[in-house]
Amino acid sequence: MRKARTVRTLASIALASALAVGGGAATTAFAAGTPSPSPSTSTPAARASVTVPSSPVKPGDAISVTVTAPAGSKDLTVSSAALGAVRLTPGGNGTTWTGTATVADVKDGGYGVALTGSAPDGAKLQATAQLTVKAGSPKPKPTPAPSTLRLSTDFGRPGDRVVITVKSSEKEAYVKSAAFAGGRVDLKGDGKGTFTGTATVAKDVKTGYYGVEAFAGGKRFDTVKFSVEAKGNPDAKPLKPLTPGEHKTPKGSVNTGQAPAHA
Repeated sequence: MRKARTVRTLASIALASALAVGGGAATTAFAAGTPSPSPSTSTPAARASVTVPSSPVKPGDAISVTVTAPAGSKDLTVSSAALGAVRLTPGGNGTTWTGTATVADVKDGGYGVALTGSAPDGAKLQATAQLTVKAGSPKPKPTPAPSTLRLSTDFGRPGDRVVITVKSSEKEAYVKSAAFAGGRVDLKGDGKGTFTGTATVAKDVKTGYYGVEAFAGGKRFDTVKFSVEAKGNPDAKPLKPLTPGEHKTPKGSVNTGQAPAHA
């Protein structure tokens, strides 16, 4: 009786051991059949961006442009119908480029800003931004000061020189007068609105009054009067003619009309 129990007990232990061993083998086979994760060989797409001011800008404003892209990117170009040429300068970290651009003279509205280029692996880079242009109320243009003419003298004799000065905001100036040699005198500007030149009273001009017309930007803006004395010196006293008795005829000569010695 005791032997039978012992045999059944040993059999139970052997069966339990077999089941335990079988279960472990099954578990091991399942684990071996499950695929283990492998490292990913794909890389995320190259990313880039372009940044411009978010607040409205006006034509003529100089704005900053910032570009971010993978280090080693090349042929980066920023373009927009609202901007002039954009020159990018690499930053110190290798992934940032900055530049400035001038807002073009365009109508109010929203304008796209496009970035293109190539990543180090050859992938194309593209990004966009929005720029808002709003001119606002135009500033009133300053009214230019009226052109002026000044002559160093309003009187002259043939051969005399007259200094002419014109002040004007125009780019060129000259004067015309029949009293001056050549008729026209071109004036030289100093770049600050003052034009000067020298006129010579014509040798064949007759006594009288002449107009001096001043032109700036091709348009006449003033005419002044200039007088010419072509005979003698008007400030000198007139000479008294000699009487026939005051004439002296030297020997051996013809009558020259020479005044007596005492005269």
